[in-house]
Amino acid sequence: MLDTATYTPRLKTHFREVIKPALKEEFGYKNDMQIPRLDKIVLNIGCGAEAVRDSKKAKSAQEDLSTIAGQRAVITKARNSIAGFRVREDMPLGAKVTLRGNRMYDFLDRLITIAMPRIRDFRGVSGKSFDGRGNYAMGIKEHIVFPEINFDKVDEVWGMDIIIATTAKTDAEAKALLKQFNMPFNS
Repeated sequence: MLDTATYTPRLKTHFREVIKPALKEEFGYKNDMQIPRLDKIVLNIGCGAEAVRDSKKAKSAQEDLSTIAGQRAVITKARNSIAGFRVREDMPLGAKVTLRGNRMYDFLDRLITIAMPRIRDFRGVSGKSFDGRGNYAMGIKEHIVFPEINFDKVDEVWGMDIIIATTAKTDAEAKALLKQFNMPFNS
């Protein structure tokens, strides 16, 4: 068991010692507080039509997401009823979790070094998926690329959204920050 009081993730140390000085030099920041940093990482699994047919699917997605994140995920519920999709208000439709601090750095490390290389036909992530305010969004088709998931016990393979929120003001700053973390951009 890790001693959480003294444990510092590898990427957090790398950020402090290597990335901060590199970004300060590259963009000419005068103050350390101007240097962009990771704010949070939000993970989301949407069950969609499967959850409408079977309410236990959202619970299964929540358990898998909690295992991947290392912290309890919450079930997301429908805000409105949509008759065409047979969705009722407050019906469970998926799960989400927000990671900050050490868990965020640990997850990013596992995503880049372990999960992404396990993706079939992986050629890097799009460099165009920034929102204009320094946040990056990506999707993974199979959540089973994470080593925490026991492939034999998975009843359904879920897709997963990953949003990396940074304090960067522009997309160029955010891309430079993520490149320093070795995010494998293909463009």
